[in-house]
Amino acid sequence: QVQLVESGGGTVQAGGSLRLSCATSGFSLANYAIGWFRQAPGKRRAGVACIGKGTEDPYYANSVKGRFTVSRDNARGTVDLQMNSLEPEDTAVYYCAADPNRRSSDWVLQPISYEYWGQGTQVTVSS
Repeated sequence: QVQLVESGGGTVQAGGSLRLSCATSGFSLANYAIGWFRQAPGKRRAGVACIGKGTEDPYYANSVKGRFTVSRDNARGTVDLQMNSLEPEDTAVYYCAADPNRRSSDWVLQPISYEYWGQGTQVTVSS
């Protein structure tokens, strides 16, 4: 059974940091790209970062570039999202998702590209 479970969310002041983790099971992480997404109240789910299954560089949304870093540990089955210099606009429920396919940069941050999803973890950034 494929499972993705996010953890590490919480409340932090603006300028602070959080590290989210996505624990996977039921599939070989090495064969999947993993994306991080977020959804704020009243807004669409949006891609934040993606780390491919190969050696390509991670991909980031412009809004988080330079502040967020995604990394993976295939042996442990985990993908982390380090979030620094957090802003109130980063407040959202954060999800990780798995995609078995290789995709162009136009698609790696599109929710429709992803087959399996976690349940989400809340991140709140206070001003």
